[in-house]
Amino acid sequence: SQDLVVCERRGAVGLLTINRPKTLNALNVETLLALEAALTGLEQDAAVRAIVLTGAGDRAFVAGGDIADLDSRQGLAHYQEFAEVIHRVFRRFEVSDKPTIGAINGWALGGGTELLLALDIRLVAQEARLGLPEITLGLFPGAGGSQRLIRQIPLCRAKEMMFCGEQITADEAVSLGLCNRTVPRERLLDEALAVAAKIAEKSPLTLKLLKRSLRDGLEMPLPSALAHEQAMIGLVLDSADAHEGCRAFLEKRAPQFTGR
Repeated sequence: SQDLVVCERRGAVGLLTINRPKTLNALNVETLLALEAALTGLEQDAAVRAIVLTGAGDRAFVAGGDIADLDSRQGLAHYQEFAEVIHRVFRRFEVSDKPTIGAINGWALGGGTELLLALDIRLVAQEARLGLPEITLGLFPGAGGSQRLIRQIPLCRAKEMMFCGEQITADEAVSLGLCNRTVPRERLLDEALAVAAKIAEKSPLTLKLLKRSLRDGLEMPLPSALAHEQAMIGLVLDSADAHEGCRAFLEKRAPQFTGR
């Protein structure tokens, strides 16, 4: 059987590919658990400093959930099984200490859009389409999408996307702030790996503490968030990397960050 998720290491970058092209990379429990296991492996590998996530084939990033599977479930079973898993796995990506880059190579519908909402940086193929079409099935986004979307784009636009269930183009996704920029599909993966490689040159320890500051601060009132930032930058200045970076600048050389 083929791997549901292919995990590769390219230098300091981990590349995860959701590999169910026949079903347009639809997410079922098995695929989500494979994705979680692959993420755990990359998180535990100190040599991996950034993570790229993409979909197999040239049609879809993730075309959503498995509709027949959804139709087969009643509410409590869904809550305890599929919903429990997809919420946990998406949250694992969202709170990962390592920067994540989405290479959105095609359709990102339903769960596909919900997954990209949990990634740090999102590059999107010009041909890709995004959307939350759940309402057309008599459902609504239930893998974190309804809550993440209203925190990331204007409320009126988020409601229009969810109430109408229509697809948006890659350009619209960028203008809304859902994605960073469009890239021609043939260059998409290279571009995502290049961004990841650029991030991988930075201090992994400082990136970790920065990500935690952003993650925690977003949920705090500003005075608390500023106090938290002040404490976290103090931690950074206890690291060897911070002093290596400053010294490298003064000595006009490239810094060698070790994560210590």
